[in-house]
Amino acid sequence: EAAERLNSVEPVRFTISSRTDAGVHALSNAAHLDVQRRSGRPPFPPEVLAEALNTHLRHPAIRVLRAFRVPSDFHARHAATSRTYLYRLATGCHRRDELPVFERNLCWALPADCLDVVAMQEAAQHLLGTHDFSAFQSAGSPVPSPVRTLRRVSVSPGQASPLVTPEESRKLQFCNLEFESQSFLYRQVRRMTAVLVAVGLGTLAPAQVKTILESQDPLGKHQTRVAPAHGLFLKSVLYGNLGAASCTLQGPQFGSHG
Repeated sequence: EAAERLNSVEPVRFTISSRTDAGVHALSNAAHLDVQRRSGRPPFPPEVLAEALNTHLRHPAIRVLRAFRVPSDFHARHAATSRTYLYRLATGCHRRDELPVFERNLCWALPADCLDVVAMQEAAQHLLGTHDFSAFQSAGSPVPSPVRTLRRVSVSPGQASPLVTPEESRKLQFCNLEFESQSFLYRQVRRMTAVLVAVGLGTLAPAQVKTILESQDPLGKHQTRVAPAHGLFLKSVLYGNLGAASCTLQGPQFGSHG
């Protein structure tokens, strides 16, 4: 809606780089748009375009961070060379009302005192590389190929929001999972997260993750669970030499598709 107020001669085509499930957040998403100004008017400088879009944006949780001029054949979705997702976990909170208000809907609060991070790190190594990830996609998802290359997966201690009180921070422990690939299958990250959490809780052994992956069965006993949407963040989208994107957007719950 903000782009439509740029007075383009032709209707503005706005294309998002990565669709997200409802409830998933975006620390930084990307999109491209085509704006054709009236004859004799020069193209918008990138900084002016970003300022104009932010002026017209009505959603309080979304803002344009940066804009870039790109070739006319650029496509925000297909040209992306890397996408990174972050999933935040919290332990030490046995009731939902114990979670600090500034962390609600920003992490998955697990009813456990801690996670076995070392075991999760071992399990995560089985997911690295090029594989058929059918076991980690939603059953029946239409996709030409379930083969993806997971370039990086990490499990590391995380931090609470700086708005959380010291007393609350002493009770809670946070853990961050990060996944990087050129593209992901529908709900792949949330399903991989659920399996790694099962390892951290001791429900699964690290070696079982390899067995699940090789099964290529999305309906298996352990891989049907999907981690909640509100713990997931699209962290970054990269475009080779462009480095970032034609239009970089930030905000929670950006988009409503998988």
